[in-house]
Amino acid sequence: MSQPKNNTKSGGILSTLIICLVLVAIAAVAIIYRQQIYDQINYWDYTPSSQMASFVQRDAMSGEGKLLFYSAHPQLDDATQFNKNCTTSSSNMAIIGCYDGQNIYIYNVTNTQLDGIRDVTAAYEMLHAAYKRLSPSDLAQVNQLVEAEYSKLNDPTINQLVSFFATSEPGQRDNELFSIIATQIPNISPKLEAYYSRYFTNRQAVVALYNKYISVFKSLKTKADNLSSQITTMISTISSLSSQYNTNAQQLNSDIDTFNTEAKDGYFTSVAEFDSARAVLVQRTAELESDRSTIQSDIGTYQNLLTQYNSIATQSQKLYDTINSTLVSSPSV
Repeated sequence: MSQPKNNTKSGGILSTLIICLVLVAIAAVAIIYRQQIYDQINYWDYTPSSQMASFVQRDAMSGEGKLLFYSAHPQLDDATQFNKNCTTSSSNMAIIGCYDGQNIYIYNVTNTQLDGIRDVTAAYEMLHAAYKRLSPSDLAQVNQLVEAEYSKLNDPTINQLVSFFATSEPGQRDNELFSIIATQIPNISPKLEAYYSRYFTNRQAVVALYNKYISVFKSLKTKADNLSSQITTMISTISSLSSQYNTNAQQLNSDIDTFNTEAKDGYFTSVAEFDSARAVLVQRTAELESDRSTIQSDIGTYQNLLTQYNSIATQSQKLYDTINSTLVSSPSV
């Protein structure tokens, strides 16, 4: 009776082939999802501080937003360390956060008046990490959406930021707009809002934090602008009144000299005529003195307004200094 042939060899080849196919499939998946795998590993490798956890909570980051934020191993830096990690050549724009493609760095602003500024910076930089990971099709869609949104805005602050980044980070306009719009603009198109919902469970939370701290700057600016307008008006008023006062004073002095000459030369034919002419000059002198008092009062008002303006300017500068990491600390003795 014939025996069946041994299939051990063919079975081994088949097993090897299957293993190879599995390995190829695993390698392909690893290549396709390498960024997600890398992010997940970095996420597991990071232990957030209570402060970082607070940023996530206050910004209402979604699970994806939290993963992107933590996978970038964010850290709060003092001025010295922050300036090592985040370099800038700007002398007129305070940089309080950066994302270098791998890590997020946040300047540790401790001024309690600016509560929320670090939270917003955390969200802003997290969105840079998100933007970096967009697929080509998503990138095209996002760029179109943020450009459409920006075209509807007429915000001097945002325009200034866009102009700044055009010089400091050429080619990153839409990347910056992606973060700016998300963290600063409350009402946006439904499509863009839906896109941001990937990263926030309630985007309005981070916008509210932005409005909270930026209102401090805006309030000081409004006060300064109002004072500046009043000062300009006072300068114009004082200048006009002073010019008219000097003209009137010169004319009055001339008329008094003429009166005295005429009185000496016997021009007046009666005491009544003399008294009448003199009364006019006395009245004009009183009116001129009243004008002088008004000018002096206006000068006092101007000086008071200028004092207030300088005080506001000092407050504004101190506030700005607290977010400017490039300031050199005063030497200690």
